[in-house]
Amino acid sequence: MRIRSLRQRTLCCGFSLIEVIVVIAVILTIAAIAIPRLLRSRMLANEAGAVSGLRTIATVQVTYQSNYQQGYAPTLDALGPPASGPPSATAADLIDPVLASGIKSGYSFVYVAIDADGDGKPEAFRVNANPVSVGQTGEKYFYVDQANVVRWALGGPANASSQPIPP
Repeated sequence: MRIRSLRQRTLCCGFSLIEVIVVIAVILTIAAIAIPRLLRSRMLANEAGAVSGLRTIATVQVTYQSNYQQGYAPTLDALGPPASGPPSATAADLIDPVLASGIKSGYSFVYVAIDADGDGKPEAFRVNANPVSVGQTGEKYFYVDQANVVRWALGGPANASSQPIPP
C-alpha cells in the first residue's frame, strides 16, 4: 500500500526538470525563428506605408492646386486638416493629421515646395520619406515629386534620378 501511494504522489506532482527544460528549449527555438520574421514584416509594412503616403501626397497636390489656384501646397501641414472651421489654403483637409505632421509608419516625410519664379505660388514640390531608424523602421528611402513617380534608394535619400517603384 505504501508503494502505491508513493507512485500516485509522483504521478500527480507535475513535470520533471528535463521536461521543463525541453519545453523551454522548444519555445526559445520558435521565438528565435519568429521574432526576426516579425521585425522584417513590420519593416516591409512601414515601407509600404511610406510609399502609400507619398502617393497620397502627390495625388492630393492636384486637388489642392485646382481648388485654391495657388500652385502646389507651400507646406505638408497645408494639406492637413484645419484646427477648426472649414478647409482653406492653409489647412486643406486633404490628408490625415498624422501624415501632415511629417512622421508616419516609422518614416519621416520631408516636404519642399519649389517657387522658382518667386511669385508665391510653388510650381513644383518634392517629398522624401526617410526611415526614422534605418534597419529597424525601414531600409529604403523614398522620393516623389510633381511627376507622381515614387522612387527609392538604399543607403541614403532618394532623388529624381533614383530607381522608380513600379505602379
